[in-house]
Amino acid sequence: MTQLPHLTETGEVHIVDVGDKAQTRRVAIAEGHIRMEPATLKAVLDHQIKKGDVLAVARIAGLMAAKKTWDIVPLCHPIALTHAEVVIRPMEDGSGLECRAETVTVERTGVEMEAIHAVQAALLTVYDMCKAMDRGMEIGGVRLLHKSGGRSGTWDRAGQNPA
Repeated sequence: MTQLPHLTETGEVHIVDVGDKAQTRRVAIAEGHIRMEPATLKAVLDHQIKKGDVLAVARIAGLMAAKKTWDIVPLCHPIALTHAEVVIRPMEDGSGLECRAETVTVERTGVEMEAIHAVQAALLTVYDMCKAMDRGMEIGGVRLLHKSGGRSGTWDRAGQNPA
């Protein structure tokens, strides 16, 4: 088993020293979804949710989360994002919304956590804004689809098209 980089030789947690790593362009793409009742989805798409424009607020929440990941996840480095995008759209089967986030940086460490965090915050915001109408919504499928840059190179989830 590969030694976890966030553990010292004695097993104590620390933030990994990335000071000797080269700055490279790094990209990550993550996705997830929230399933909901058809009436809830219709209300979201028709802008009938009393709290406001669900998709706009959720996109902003996702972008804010990407920028503040290091504040929430204890062992993440604070990094400067050069780009972040959150896209939310209805699922093809009509059962809810899917969210995809892309994060980009030119840094010494990756942006996978920022992309995943963006998806989670966006979907949680959808839940918050719609819970009065549908408490049975389910968030799921949050996962990394793509990462590139750095020493480990490019990784793509098998069978997925990250573009």
